[in-house]
Amino acid sequence: MKSFQDKDLQSFIGNLLRLGVIIAMTIVIAGLLMYLFQYGGQTAGYSVFDERAVFRLPVFWQALRHGDSKAIMELGVMALIATPIARVLFTMIGFWLEKDRLYTVIAFLVLCIIAYSLFFGVAGH
Repeated sequence: MKSFQDKDLQSFIGNLLRLGVIIAMTIVIAGLLMYLFQYGGQTAGYSVFDERAVFRLPVFWQALRHGDSKAIMELGVMALIATPIARVLFTMIGFWLEKDRLYTVIAFLVLCIIAYSLFFGVAGH
């Protein structure tokens, strides 16, 4: 049985990042094309703020289930955001498999900081 090596981790992480960006880009482009077919002929009106456009998770899931193009584009952006988070997670697992405790802890702390920022961060306030 082949042992886990640093080269294997680097290769896996590189492929993960490439695949994550390709998937995110594909989702966004699909949503964009759907959006253009649905609303391409309309004039955008930015003079009135539509509070329904503010992101809410239950509304997002419902719109996604109904094939809403805006929700599909948002899913692509989420996939793009999730890609580096997955990188940190798999890097932490790789360090743990290599039995490198210091870098496992550092990667875990980075993951905790990212999670805190996502769930409790206040942007623009």
